[in-house]
Amino acid sequence: MKYPAIFTYADDGISVEFPDLPGALTCGDTDEEALYMAKDCLALHLYGMETDGDEIPAPSRAANVVVGADQKVVFIEVNPINR
Repeated sequence: MKYPAIFTYADDGISVEFPDLPGALTCGDTDEEALYMAKDCLALHLYGMETDGDEIPAPSRAANVVVGADQKVVFIEVNPINR
């Protein structure tokens, strides 16, 4: 499963949000840390949704994700959750 994440760059670090998954937020001080945290956040968020019986939305296409000048879209991949 691959979901788009929006990396927002600021002087104090990188914030990460998943536009398809409200509430799935994390951050990091470097690109590497933000990527690691994004993978962890996505996996835990999807696991929680599945555990709660919530419908998991389909990932957005990159062309449909709008970002600002201080942002970039990064696709984060995690293994599907096994029931």
